[in-house]
Amino acid sequence: MNRNLLDELNQLTSEARNPDTQDIDLLPTRAILEKINHADRDVPVAVAQVIPQIAEAVDAIVASFSAGGRLIYTGAGTSGRLGILDAVECPPTYGTPEQQVVALIAGGAPAIYRAQEGAEDNPALGQHDLEQIQLEPRDVVVGIAASGRTPYVIGALDYARSLGCTTVALSCNRVATIARHADIAILPEVGPEVLTGSTRMKAGTAQKLVLNMLTTASMIRMGKSFYNLMVDVKATNEKLVSRTRRIVMEATGVSLDEADRALNACDHNAKLAIMMILSGLDRAAAETRLASANGFLRMALKPDH
Repeated sequence: MNRNLLDELNQLTSEARNPDTQDIDLLPTRAILEKINHADRDVPVAVAQVIPQIAEAVDAIVASFSAGGRLIYTGAGTSGRLGILDAVECPPTYGTPEQQVVALIAGGAPAIYRAQEGAEDNPALGQHDLEQIQLEPRDVVVGIAASGRTPYVIGALDYARSLGCTTVALSCNRVATIARHADIAILPEVGPEVLTGSTRMKAGTAQKLVLNMLTTASMIRMGKSFYNLMVDVKATNEKLVSRTRRIVMEATGVSLDEADRALNACDHNAKLAIMMILSGLDRAAAETRLASANGFLRMALKPDH
C-alpha cells in the first residue's frame, strides 16, 4: 500500500477503530451480538441526516425516468452487489422494463460471487462499462463506494459527467473523494465498524437503506403505487399471483372471486383490474384512462379526468 493511500484511509471514519468493541474477541456469543446490534442503531440516524440529498437524487431520477432515461448504479465489492440487489428487484416489484434500473460491478458478473482483484482500482474500467451499456445524457448514474475513494466508481462518475448525466455519489464518509466527482453527494456517516474496516456491516446497511429509498420513492413518484399498494407488481410466481389478488381485494373491497374475474380479464394486471372495478369501465376504456393519467391510478379515477 502506498503512503498516500494509507494517509487517505486514516482520515475515513469507516476505517477507524471502534472504541466500543475493543474487547469483542473476548466476549461470549450473546454479548457479541448485543455489541453488533447496538452499533447498528447508528445507521438510521445517519441516513435521516441526509434525506435532503436523497430527495434531490430522487427528483433527478424521476425526471430521468420521465424523459425515458435510466438509473444506473456503479460500484465495487459489497457496494456493487448492493446496487445489483436493488436493481434486480425493480422489474418484479414495479413492473419496470428490465433496463430501466441497471447495476454495474467492477469485474463484471464473476464479481457478484467472488472478488475480482484489481478491478476496482481501474478508473478506465468504470468508463468502459458505461460505454458498453451506451450511457446517455438523460441517464442518472449513482456511484456507490463505502470508503468514497474507489477508482472504478470515480472513472464512471467522471465519464457520466462528461456526457451531461446527473451524477450521485453514495458514501459513508463525509470526506469522500467521490463527492467531488458528482452533482449530488449522499454521505450518511455511520462511524467505525464493529470490526475495523468491515464496511459490509454498518456502511453496507446504510447504503442498502439509501438505495431502497431512491428506487421506492422514485417508483411512487412515477405512479407505481395506489395508496400504499404495489399495483404494478408482476405476477410471475404463485406468491406474487396471490399478492396481486390481495392487492385488488384491498383496493376495491371485492370478493376473491370478483378479484379473480377482473384479473383474468386483464392478464393479471393489478392496476388495470382495480381501474376496471372502481370505474366500471371495460378493459380498453380503462387502459385509455390510465394512459391519459400517465399510469397514476388515483388521477385516472377522478371523475373529471
